[in-house]
Amino acid sequence: MLLSLAQWLQSLSPEFGIFRVFQYLTFRAVMAALTALLMGLFLGPYVIRRLTELKIGQPVRGYGVTSHLSKNGTPTMGGVLILLCICVSTLLWFDLSNRFVWIVLAVTLGFGAIGWVDDWRKVVRKDPEGMRSREKYLYQSLVGLLAALYLVFSVSENSNVRVVELFMTWVNSGFTVTLPSKAGLMLPFFKSISYPLGMLGFVLLTYLVIVGSSNAVNLTDGLDGLAIMPVVLVGSSLGVFAYVTGSSVYSKYLFFPYIPGSGELLIFCSAMAGAGLAFLWFNTHPAQVFMGDVGALALGAALGTIAVIVRQEIVLAIMGGIFVVEALSVMLQVTWFKYTRRKYGEGRRLLKMAPLHHHFEKSGWKETQVVVRFWIITMLLCLIGLSTLKLR
Repeated sequence: MLLSLAQWLQSLSPEFGIFRVFQYLTFRAVMAALTALLMGLFLGPYVIRRLTELKIGQPVRGYGVTSHLSKNGTPTMGGVLILLCICVSTLLWFDLSNRFVWIVLAVTLGFGAIGWVDDWRKVVRKDPEGMRSREKYLYQSLVGLLAALYLVFSVSENSNVRVVELFMTWVNSGFTVTLPSKAGLMLPFFKSISYPLGMLGFVLLTYLVIVGSSNAVNLTDGLDGLAIMPVVLVGSSLGVFAYVTGSSVYSKYLFFPYIPGSGELLIFCSAMAGAGLAFLWFNTHPAQVFMGDVGALALGAALGTIAVIVRQEIVLAIMGGIFVVEALSVMLQVTWFKYTRRKYGEGRRLLKMAPLHHHFEKSGWKETQVVVRFWIITMLLCLIGLSTLKLR
């Protein structure tokens, strides 16, 4: 929005040449982060106060970690603050004609709406489980598949008009049109090596990445500040990849696919980082507010969508290793419990408690120890992911 205004003012008179600074993506990215950060810090106390007045408190499961019982009633749905700051800051600073930012915003708000309903049921119905798994996955799948069907064509084309043309060509050809190489699965640490996915493979991978990352972040969000800092770190790192793939010069030099328009995703990533840090101010131990599913599901889906656009799905799994391990811990725990119950008549556990962060709490780690150590691991993984920019 501000970019369009600056361009209009600049066209009126040479005196407004100072507004040329708005043309620089890096300047707008810094301003987006600063806008989201200051907005979050300013609105945070008001949002927490309103959530408290509305008695939107987090119900704590009775079978959870005993030390968490004191958190019962802490305001939840604080993810609304994060999404508000991200959306406002992004709309102010990005190029409104960029289709990639719009699709990421749509996916983020779509998953945020699902999380909002889930949180609302937990609060109003006093049900710690919220939405039932089947219902939640149904709506997640709907949003994820719609995003995948759009991205399968938009990643390889430069405009929405060409996206429609490619879609019609695909339909008229009997669904046999192949995608260009830059739409394949890129392998990190290798120069220009990608695995061709095809239309169905791309849609399936995109769906799994978006829905998977959304639920992985949601499972990680179980301790004060545990999920939001890794989101900030991974999101910021993905912003670097977006900047590279959106530049014809840098992408060629670093052997990355050139994806016109993807650079604007740096604005969204910066806004997410700023909003996340503002939320961490209130979410650090002892937390004054929890983000809830409305924030965790939305942020995870945003990370997955950005990774798909910049063709870094595997790198996302590396940098978001904490999210991956947390999700796997739940899957393995449930699978093993059901298997042993069927075989031995009694369910057995691999971990003391899932997700993984609760296992460490049960093992004697303090909550702050788990959180900070998981942050450190995420920093290390993000550095490994960023190293793929040059180690190819």
